[in-house]
Amino acid sequence: MLKIHQLFLRTYLTIFIAILITLTLITYFWAKNLYINQIEENLIQNIDILSVVLEDSKDINSTKKLVKELSSKLNLRISIIDENGDVIAESHKSLDGIKNHSNRVEIIQAKNIGLGKDRRVSETLEKDFLYIAKKIFLNNQIYYIRMADYTNKIKDNFMKLTFEIFMYITFFLIIAFLSTYFISIKIKKETDSILYFLKDITKKKKPIFLKSNYTYEFYKIAKLLNKVSQKLLKKEEEKAKHTAKLTLANRQKDDIISAISHEFKNPIAIISGYSQTLIEDKNLSQDVQLKFLSKIESNSNKLSSIIDKLRLTLRLQEKKQELVKTKVNLLSLIENCVSDLKIKYKTREMNIEKNEVFIDADETLLSIAISNIIENALKYSNKDIEIKIEKNCLSITDFGIGISKEDLEKIDKKFYRASSNDWNNSLGLGLFIVKSILKYHNFELKVNSIVNSGSTFKIYY
Repeated sequence: MLKIHQLFLRTYLTIFIAILITLTLITYFWAKNLYINQIEENLIQNIDILSVVLEDSKDINSTKKLVKELSSKLNLRISIIDENGDVIAESHKSLDGIKNHSNRVEIIQAKNIGLGKDRRVSETLEKDFLYIAKKIFLNNQIYYIRMADYTNKIKDNFMKLTFEIFMYITFFLIIAFLSTYFISIKIKKETDSILYFLKDITKKKKPIFLKSNYTYEFYKIAKLLNKVSQKLLKKEEEKAKHTAKLTLANRQKDDIISAISHEFKNPIAIISGYSQTLIEDKNLSQDVQLKFLSKIESNSNKLSSIIDKLRLTLRLQEKKQELVKTKVNLLSLIENCVSDLKIKYKTREMNIEKNEVFIDADETLLSIAISNIIENALKYSNKDIEIKIEKNCLSITDFGIGISKEDLEKIDKKFYRASSNDWNNSLGLGLFIVKSILKYHNFELKVNSIVNSGSTFKIYY
């Protein structure tokens, strides 16, 4: 892994090489195109001048000497070609052995459009030339004036320009590198101090205050790290408390699993036992069989009730339970609840202060909530239950064992079971279902309780 100054060095070398190559290529192609365009313009101008001279002379044979003289002065290759492609005048070589030029690109273009050009290596001189050819008429005959100039001059100019660019870039790059190198050393010191600070945090040591004023960014980083350090110290202090809470939650989870297993196990065991007896003992009297079947039915209903409560709990929690509101007579609803509970609690009295109050509610869900509260009052009190219907409130009071302040704060939590009782069923779903149903209705539940004196549950609607 590279150090900061090494990273800067490598980065600047990469940038230097990239800039040099890019500028070199751009400069080369730009200068090359510029140079070739200039050559082309010069050649066209010279061809135009020569064509005027030839038109004035009216004698094509006198052009051979003229071509030689003009070529030496202009340092250009000049050729005169007739309509058939034969070279009749050439500045750089004897006419003997020169091939027919009718298939040359510049001649073909000049023949078609009057002016042609091509760039290639000359077969005669073995050098790179730019050829320009123009069609002229002399004594009613067609001729082609062709001029060519070397293009290799650009390479010499290019090498000189590249060297100058290289020297300038190198000079400025060295200055920039030295500046950034010293900056990198300072940055390295700042980052080292941050690294030592972070190491202290990871080792759970109390870190010293980090200070940095080199740049605004380092100042902000130091400030944020100091805040992180303080938060981590607070979290370490809270960790023990959190661990204790997790331990308690795990214990409660185990209790929940145990409670669910117990609730299902007992009725299943009873159903299984009575069923096995009915199957194996064929001599049972009809009364005994009916008694056993009654026990099986009772425990099946108990299982069904437990499952219904679990399903209702999930629907309420996920807000998937439909709410069908109607105008409900609260007195009639409570009387029905009491009537159903009388079957199970035959010796108990549930006194109702009869006042007719009508409210908008889901009768089925509200019946479940009120039945839960009344049954809980019956289970934890040996005395009569008092039920009072008021204009804006329903009160259910028992005179039983009561609920401690600690349990009262948590009793509406799902699966919570008070240490002194099981709240309606050992799954700890009773009050959770009650509060969820009332919340659906925008009703409010308040509980007042005194240990060993009793509890009052009030539903405000």
